[in-house]
Amino acid sequence: MAETTSVLRGGVDLARVTKTYPSGVVGIEDVTLSVRPGEFVTLLGPSGSGKTTTLNAIAGFVTPTSGAVILDGRDVTGLAPNKRSFGMVFQNYALFPHMTIEANVAFGLHGRGLERGEIRRLVGEALDLVRLQSYGARRPKELSGGQQQRVALARALVYHPPVLLMDEPLGALDKRLRDQMQVEIARLHRDLGTTFLFVTHDQSEALALSDRIVLFRQGRVEQAGTPEDLYMRPTSRFAAEFLGESTSFTGRLTESGTLAWAGGELRGANPNGAPAGSDLALVVRPEHMRVAAGDADVSAGENRVFGRVTELAYLGSHRRIGLRLADETRVVLEERFGDVPGVSFGDEVAVCWRTEDGVLVGGGAA
Repeated sequence: MAETTSVLRGGVDLARVTKTYPSGVVGIEDVTLSVRPGEFVTLLGPSGSGKTTTLNAIAGFVTPTSGAVILDGRDVTGLAPNKRSFGMVFQNYALFPHMTIEANVAFGLHGRGLERGEIRRLVGEALDLVRLQSYGARRPKELSGGQQQRVALARALVYHPPVLLMDEPLGALDKRLRDQMQVEIARLHRDLGTTFLFVTHDQSEALALSDRIVLFRQGRVEQAGTPEDLYMRPTSRFAAEFLGESTSFTGRLTESGTLAWAGGELRGANPNGAPAGSDLALVVRPEHMRVAAGDADVSAGENRVFGRVTELAYLGSHRRIGLRLADETRVVLEERFGDVPGVSFGDEVAVCWRTEDGVLVGGGAA
């Protein structure tokens, strides 16, 4: 086993993978993806979007109806899960409650022909890696949720797999522990250089951890790219509104390149090259919008809309302001306190933003 894993680099490719169940339900459809060795890739999407089915197809728990799963150039589609050399971390930890932490971590090493001393060495290294060196004699019930998740990570990493698969590994933790474990997972990825494939529905996790994000919708890949690509340059309204918050103005693209909507015309970037006449949405992130103090506070070339303040929320470093426009469009912006003119519930205010801070995308329902 050691010889096999030593030559694996951790590149994973999916070639037009589709999974259709006997009931006729399509779990995933035509999913094509290439993960480079050592990359941290997050599969992101709402429940039922196909991200976990994709991970299970990679792991070997789901057999594709068509398409291929490829590890370092080798087709492993028909290979059993235990022959794929992947590490796996589940949301519920899946630890054996009657075993010690050392025995839990060592469980996957038995049957690999390793000597007892070598198993002890590998287990010690794995526990050291997740900073649980002194916890080997304890049992899972004696550990916190975060510590149990680190044990699950140690068990998955103990035999140095080229690829680590994680299915919602932080879903059972509270926010404080989730934040701590994000730091630990990022550190492990830096230290090990192992390929990480991570499934989550949490946008902040995806943005904080990933080299690349693959966004799923209804069993298909909606968009893939760096966190900055998906956040700043979404290619659809769904991508814009699922990954972070945004305001969407829907309308039709004019010959002059502006968006004609219920309140007039707005200007925005058109990175996807939509032609005139297209039904589009102009999406703007909350941090790019601001309340204008008056006409003199609006620069030439900025977009401006008017609305009534319906929400004010204190968020520590900034304030969240919600407005409702005449056509019922909901606008949300975030501003630091020193930058916000005095506004109150019910005020009629002007909101503006730079042309380049709005992106025109397909205007279908999000």
